[in-house]
Amino acid sequence: MMEAAKPAYALRGRPNLVPLPYRGVSVQPYGGAMTELAIVAHLLGRETYRRTEFIVLKAPDGRHAVAAVQAKDRAPLFSPITAVELLAPPELCVYVRSPETDCGNRSALAALAMKQGLERNRTLICEGKFDHVNFIHCPQPLIVTIVEVAPPEPPKLYDLVTHVLSYADLPPILPVLERIDLRELVHGAPPPAFLVPCRSGGLENLGAPVHYLDERPPVREDWTLIGCERSLQFHRHYYGDEPPRVEMCPRAIAGRRIEPTILKCCLLEFDIERDGEMMIVPWGADLPMVERALRALSTPKEPRP
Repeated sequence: MMEAAKPAYALRGRPNLVPLPYRGVSVQPYGGAMTELAIVAHLLGRETYRRTEFIVLKAPDGRHAVAAVQAKDRAPLFSPITAVELLAPPELCVYVRSPETDCGNRSALAALAMKQGLERNRTLICEGKFDHVNFIHCPQPLIVTIVEVAPPEPPKLYDLVTHVLSYADLPPILPVLERIDLRELVHGAPPPAFLVPCRSGGLENLGAPVHYLDERPPVREDWTLIGCERSLQFHRHYYGDEPPRVEMCPRAIAGRRIEPTILKCCLLEFDIERDGEMMIVPWGADLPMVERALRALSTPKEPRP
């Protein structure tokens, strides 16, 4: 029996390890003992395809283990395995079949791991879309709070974030919605009328007549403005005064945050802005802006000299 060589790098405790592309993961049946010694002895010296870096071993009793393998020469189509590291023994592996999960998406795998209630030291093996298999090792996704107003439903910024996470090459991120219900903000005895920024906000039924600021009503009514500072600026320009106002700016309502947060502010028009652990995007932010905001939050800060 060959002596086990030490891997060139240790992966066992590395958080958020997701092999990409997942063609580097091979699933193989295994009938031996599910111990580290037996698994290493089984794999060491065996041929491996040059793209295979991880092997998911599947035992007849349904248990699984994950091993990282190395070969001295990756140029030939097949080479003998020269080093093995048991990444996850069976007691730390959870195998889940989830046909809707994209195995090539770190955040999707992390979300599935959180849904399964996995502890940080465990490994989720997922049989996902197209029957492909991949895993996330030691899932510790970045939790990002999305502060957004509603209606509309779903809240727009949260929808943009989840869309970006469905395709962007980012570390595992778990978005958490902090929903500001505009109807609750105006709950109580209604004023004679409301003035809202536009018709797209979904605020048609508030118990009083509703007017739309972007349509510039010709007659100044006795209304309460549901809007932000920019809406107030428009009102001053149109009517020369300031009406009673219900604040709807997520940035103003949320206040300062120390946890990773994304929210929007209509005083920004062309770019995103960072304020500590908060990323602020314009009210009309697009997908590239949101992706840049997520990337900024998930990139480790450079230490100060």
